[in-house]
Amino acid sequence: MTSPAETTPSPGGSERLVTLPFLLVTASTFAYFTALGIMLPTLPRYVEDELGGGGTAVGVVVGAFAVSAALLRPWVGRLGDRHGRKILVVGGSAVVAVSVAGYALTTNLVVLVALRLLTGVGEAAMWVGAATAVQDMAPPDRRGEAASYFSVALYAGIAMGPALGEVVLQARGFDEVWLVAAGCAALATVFGLWTPVGTRSEPTRGPLLHRAALGPGFVLFLGLLPFVGFSSFIALYGDEIGLDDIGPVFFAYAGLVLVIRVVGARLPDRLGWHRASTAALTALVTGGLVLGLWHAAAGVWVATVALAIGMSLLFPALFSLAVTRAPEEERSQAVGTFSVFFDLASGVGAPLLGLVVSLSSEQGAFLVSGLVAAIGFYAISRLRTGAGADEGVAAHVPLPPDEPAAG
Repeated sequence: MTSPAETTPSPGGSERLVTLPFLLVTASTFAYFTALGIMLPTLPRYVEDELGGGGTAVGVVVGAFAVSAALLRPWVGRLGDRHGRKILVVGGSAVVAVSVAGYALTTNLVVLVALRLLTGVGEAAMWVGAATAVQDMAPPDRRGEAASYFSVALYAGIAMGPALGEVVLQARGFDEVWLVAAGCAALATVFGLWTPVGTRSEPTRGPLLHRAALGPGFVLFLGLLPFVGFSSFIALYGDEIGLDDIGPVFFAYAGLVLVIRVVGARLPDRLGWHRASTAALTALVTGGLVLGLWHAAAGVWVATVALAIGMSLLFPALFSLAVTRAPEEERSQAVGTFSVFFDLASGVGAPLLGLVVSLSSEQGAFLVSGLVAAIGFYAISRLRTGAGADEGVAAHVPLPPDEPAAG
C-alpha cells in the first residue's frame, strides 16, 4: 500500500503542520500507546499475583523491553535514514503485536522477560519511525508544536489504555488483556502503512550515538525517573493506601497532559528549551518527592498533577532541541539516540527503583527518583552553556559543526 507522500521529499519548508499523513501517523501512535497503556496497571499485578514476583521482579519485567530497545535504537535510526520511516513504524508495531500476544502463553518469569525483550525490538523501531516522520512533516519553526501535537496521541493512548486494561482484567482475566493489547498494536501496524518515507540518505560512518542528542537525552533520562517510578509501582502502592482501582489516576495524568499539550502546544517554542525544560524538571522532582513523603491517596493525586505538568513540557522542549542540532540527513539517527535515554530510564531506572522497593518500600523508590532527578538542574545549566540559543524560535537556530557536546 502506498501514498503519494512516500516518494515526496520531506515537506519541512511548508507552513502547514496538520496534514493527512500527519494524522495517520498520530493515529498509529495512538493505537500503539493504547497497547502499552493497557499493560501499565496490569503487568505489575500479573508479575506479583500470577507469577509470584516481588519488587525487583516487577522492575525487571517492566523495564526489560527498554533494554533491547536501547541497544537497537541507534541501529534502527540509521535504518530509518537509509530506507525511510515507514519500515520502522510498520515492522515495529507488528513485532509488538506478536510478542504481546505471546504473554498469554507465559507461565514463568524467564519466558515473560524474553517476550518483553522482543517487545523492545518493536518499540525501538516504531517510536523512532513515527517520531521522525512527524518531525519530517513539521516546518522548522514549529517543531516543538509538532512534538506536542504528536505526543497528544501518545498520552491519549496512555490515558485510555489503563482503564481499558482494568476493565478487561476484571471481566475476562489476564490472557484477554494481552490479546486486546496485541490487537491495538496490530491496528497501529495498519495505520502505519500510510507513513511517509521521508528523506533517505546513505548511512554515516560516525559513532552510532549522535552527539547532537546526547545532552538533551541525558536531561531527559534524569527527568523521567520520577515518572518511571510512578508508572512501575503506583498500582502496587495504590493497593497499600486504599486506591484499589488505579485506572482513574493514569487517566487523570494522561488527560492533564493532553489538555496542557493541546492548549499550550506552542509553549516549548515560545519559552525556549531552557525555560521549558527547567520548569518541567521542577514539576517532576516535586512529583517524586510528594509521592515519597506523603503517604496518602491525596498525595498521589497531587503528585499526579505535578508529573503531568512536567511531562507535558520536558519531551517537546528537549526533543526539538535534539532534532534541530542534527543535519536533516541524520535526523533518524538523532531521534534514535535521543530515544535511547527513554529506554535507559525504564531499562535501568525501573530495576534499580525495584531494588529500592525491595530494600525499603514503594515510597522509598519515589523519594530516590525525585532526588536523582534533581541532578538534572545542573545538567541543564551545562547544556545551556553548550547549546547557546535559548529564547523562542532562537532555540531552533542550528549550532556550528564544532559545537562541543553538552551534558
